[in-house]
This record gives sequence, C-alpha cells and structure tokens, in this order.
Amino acid sequence: MDLLDLVGLTPLMARTSGRPSVVVGVIDGRVAPDHPAFAGRPVRELRPAAEASAGTGSCARADVCCAHGTAVAALLAGNRGVCPRCTLLSRPLFADHPADGGPATCLAGVRVGELAEAITEAVDAGAHVLNLSLAQPAPSGVRDRALDAALGHAADRGVIVVVAAGNQGRTGSSPLTDHPWVVPVVAYDRAGRPLPRSNRGVSIGRNGVGAPGDRVPGVGLDGRPVLLSGTSAAAPFVTGAVALLRSAFPDATPAAVRYAVTHGPGRRRSAMPPLLDAWAAYTTLRAATARASGPSPGHG
Repeated sequence: MDLLDLVGLTPLMARTSGRPSVVVGVIDGRVAPDHPAFAGRPVRELRPAAEASAGTGSCARADVCCAHGTAVAALLAGNRGVCPRCTLLSRPLFADHPADGGPATCLAGVRVGELAEAITEAVDAGAHVLNLSLAQPAPSGVRDRALDAALGHAADRGVIVVVAAGNQGRTGSSPLTDHPWVVPVVAYDRAGRPLPRSNRGVSIGRNGVGAPGDRVPGVGLDGRPVLLSGTSAAAPFVTGAVALLRSAFPDATPAAVRYAVTHGPGRRRSAMPPLLDAWAAYTTLRAATARASGPSPGHG
C-alpha cells in the first residue's frame, strides 16, 4: 500500500496542499536552504546566538545532522512533501561539529535546556506546529522545569508539538512524551504494523499516533533518493497532517485539530497508539465546522 494511503493522507492532500499562512517549525539539524527540494520556497531559519555569524550557504556533504534535518524538512514541506505550500521555519538545534568538540548531538541526544530554548524560540517566531524528529532526552523520572515551561508555552499559544517517540524498543516515556500536549509518534511498517524498535508507553499510547517509518523515500544532500526508517521519518507525516488540517480549517481551535488527529482522548489502555487516519480527522473537523455554523438562512 502507498504510504500516504496507509494513513489517509492521499484524499486530504487532494483537497489542500497547505497555506503559506500556516508555519511549520522543524527543530532538527540545519536545513540546507538551497536544496532542490525547496526550490522556489524559501526556508526561514532561526539560529542560536552561537551560530549567528555562520554562513547561510549549503551544508557540507558529510554533515550528518544537516542531512537529517534536510530530509525531515523535505518530507514535511518540500516541493513533494506532505504540506508543500506551508511556510517552513527551521530552528537548528544541533550540528555535526559542535563548538565544544563533543559528539554530534543529532546522534547522541539533545540537552534538555537547549531543547526548551529552541521550542520557545520557534513558538515565539510564529510556528503553528512543531516537528521534533530527534533523539529523546533521558527517560522520564525527574521533571525538567525548563522543558515543561517551554511545552506549556506552546500549549498556551496553541502550537501543536509532534515528537518522534524514539527507536530504542523501550517501554516507558521521556520528559517530552510525558507532556499531555505533545503528540508522540511511533513508526509503523508498510503493512500497518508497529515496528518493534519503536518506543512505547502509557503516555505514548494515550496521546500519540503511528505513521509510516519503514523505508520511507527521502532525499539526500546531493539530491539523490534515500530511504529513511524509524520514528524520525514517521513524525513528519503527522506534523504534515496537522498543518494541512490547520490550512483546511483555519477557524478550528488547535485543541480541536489535535483531538481529531489523535482520535480524541479516549481511554486507551494500549502502550502502542493507533495508526494516523488523516482523512478521518478531516471529516471529524468538517462535521464539527458544519455543526458550529448552524442551519443556513431560510431553514429551520
């Protein structure tokens, strides 16, 4: 089955390709601004102060983090992405060669304080939905006040936060996936079955959804096709669905969009969330909009 068909995106993408007024934030490695995937669609980039003097040209071919950020962004809002007409906002969080000489954080995980700062900056820059296809912080146990505050800020502003659940095959949660506003995403294979290496847990099963994460066609920095797997590849399908729904229903509340995408709060007992059904979310919001508008003039 086609990956878009698997999660109900094909009919939704036939209705809308997104609106430029809907801003999709990608917190990841840097997005190569001159990549062919974004031809004619400028990438708006937010950079931390430490990188303010860096150049704005393309990334080096060996830059693993930039390759990851570019591939994720292309799946989401590239010319052949899920929401190609949406505005793409890149907030680089990690680089292949950190200033402190340590390992690339796109491979080793992210520092929670830096992640909180990136979320807050992207929210304040006008994002409507955020995609975090990144290594999870340490397993949950002690709450992190800065991250909780950043996610609360996103919730207050109505910015839906979509995060990759992680690929350690672990049962549990993290400071990210524990937050009630976050939408965790697990990876499913092409037959609609969860990939065993996807993390699962109570909060993931309750608040999340699944999406394709098995050999997803993507782009490399050199423009050649690559295959992506895991929850990092799955998250953009959900983020893109949210962006399309916000484009199709600009008057819908963010909570209503999130509710539709995650099939409502329910009382799920499974640690594995259901597969995304973007078309069902569309019909749910369409029905809610029709009810809110009431009977047309001249009808009782």
